Amino acid sequence: MVVFDSSAVIALLQREPGAAFVASRLPEAIISAVNVQEIAKKLIEAGTAETDIRTTIAGLQLDIRPHDIGDAYQAASLATATRQFGRGLGDRSCMALAIKLGVPAITTDRAWARIEVPGLEVILAR
Repeated sequence: MVVFDSSAVIALLQREPGAAFVASRLPEAIISAVNVQEIAKKLIEAGTAETDIRTTIAGLQLDIRPHDIGDAYQAASLATATRQFGRGLGDRSCMALAIKLGVPAITTDRAWARIEVPGLEVILAR
């Protein structure tokens, strides 16, 4: 199992560098519902219709997990360690889910490699 950050999915959908690596991990991928929102927002900004967005995301067959109250507190606890790297709610939600599940988080964002949080393993897709 691995947890995808929204940047990994966007790289896959836009065929950016790292897309092949992300595709190879799809069968074991988990993602936070918060990150689905980020992906949908990016696609809306690119002019994609909502029905197409839903079809595209569903077609990836990701294991989408809700962001519950425990996840909210875990994500909030990461704010201090991630602030200097400019990490927002979506990034912290992904990190919190990866820590909770004890699995690596996959991202394309190189800043994540410099974050030192106990229990967080980061894999860069590119």
